Amino acid sequence: MSSFTFKKFTIEQDRCAMKVGTDGVLLGAWARGGSKILDIGTGTGLISLMMAQRFPMADVSAIDIDEDAVIQARENIANSPFREHVKVENASLQEYAERICSSKDLEGENALFDAIVSNPPYFENSLKNPDSQRTLARHTDSLSFASLVKCAYELLSDDGMFSVVLPADAIDSFMGEAYIMGFTLSRKCLVKTTPRKAPKRVLLELMKMGASQQFESSTECMLNPDGSRSEWYSALTREFYIR
Repeated sequence: MSSFTFKKFTIEQDRCAMKVGTDGVLLGAWARGGSKILDIGTGTGLISLMMAQRFPMADVSAIDIDEDAVIQARENIANSPFREHVKVENASLQEYAERICSSKDLEGENALFDAIVSNPPYFENSLKNPDSQRTLARHTDSLSFASLVKCAYELLSDDGMFSVVLPADAIDSFMGEAYIMGFTLSRKCLVKTTPRKAPKRVLLELMKMGASQQFESSTECMLNPDGSRSEWYSALTREFYIR
């Protein structure tokens, strides 16, 4: 499918390695936002557009290392009602963090973000796809968990929130790096496909240690036993899916 139409915007994806999928929709609908939001590894721009729709007063910055993805994301954003609120840059997270953090000397906390979201690469020690663009998007060779949490910590304001979507079996690996960096877990949502299956994905929200917070944990299902969308998933995505 070369495009995917939501209620308020359309995602073209013919130039992008990672197509519209459940992971991005889950994170874009679940993550908490703020006045200044960063989307790390934006791909088609899906999560940036979802955050811009949910938080209309926010300024959303999006970055991606893949030039074709950046071109696609810019086109999708330009054709949306949120074009004035989302800016996309072609940059690695490491160089972007270095530049933003250097400007902190002049701007102080205003240079940082109060919400960061990412649907990061997550395949470790697995066979590479012969499509180099898809490999870049899916494998931690291009952005390790350690690099991701380090840069997110540097870019996040003291009371900001960092939200990710991951395979459920990657929790320990990811949180090990997050705890070392100084993050603590503020929200966790394990996501099952159906009630009988084990959780397949997890949504995590992290904050810096010492930030005011209460831990929330839940387990949810996307589908009912008959294959229809669950009440939870329907409510979560109601403002986006056409049906």
